[in-house]
Amino acid sequence: MTEFIVITSGKGGVGKTTSSASIAVGLAKHGKKVAVIDFDVGLRNLDLIMGCERRVVYDFVNVIHQECTLKQALIKDKRYENLHVLAASQTRDKDALTKEGVERVLNELKDEGFDYVLCDSPAGIEKGAFLAMYFADRAIVVVNPEVSSVRDSDRILGLLSSKTRRAETGATPVMQHLLLTRYNPARVVAGDMMSIDDVKEILGIEVLGVIPESEGVLAASNSGVPVILDEASNAGLAYDDAVARLLGQTRAMRFLDAPKKGILSRLFGS
Repeated sequence: MTEFIVITSGKGGVGKTTSSASIAVGLAKHGKKVAVIDFDVGLRNLDLIMGCERRVVYDFVNVIHQECTLKQALIKDKRYENLHVLAASQTRDKDALTKEGVERVLNELKDEGFDYVLCDSPAGIEKGAFLAMYFADRAIVVVNPEVSSVRDSDRILGLLSSKTRRAETGATPVMQHLLLTRYNPARVVAGDMMSIDDVKEILGIEVLGVIPESEGVLAASNSGVPVILDEASNAGLAYDDAVARLLGQTRAMRFLDAPKKGILSRLFGS
């Protein structure tokens, strides 16, 4: 049975598309048949992070407007044949998306036997974000541990509880997961960043994963390789843990503690 997962946030720049790419790859590594869709019409970044930007011929809007078939627009990942990308349009605006068109595309993906369809949502609450979450069975809410990001994500949780198809039909609510990104334990200790418990207390949902702040994330994105494939990166390992938890496995949280200073650092304050 196909499960539709929206990766969403209230605020831009929190690592949502990076997370969508790594979670999609992680699920594919576990043998799942996965499609990941970029709902950010007019901007389009998912194909860059997935390393398939030069292979985009048709996009999500083309499929919605029946200017091509779904199979023509889906880009098969070169690393995992069970992973496909559906890019956003760079030349249309968000009004090109329709609820009926999105539903038809999602139903086609379901008929094709995909295990998971990931919807990479734009930030905020405009039309593209609404349509990305409307058909969701699960939501991964990506949050930076700082006040504005947490506050904006609280609003997204309200929409997930009231404006989705599941909410409108009285079905089981959308299952919500929290993914904390750019987490820096040293800054938490210094009081410059919210702790995991602070964020959980405000948002009231369980943490799927904590992704540590890492220069490797930017380097991976620039090279078109999702960071989950970098086994030398703490961020990549943390995404791998998050995917395992999403699949029901038990994994201990890692990278939560600030590194202990050695005696020279304590003496000289560096």
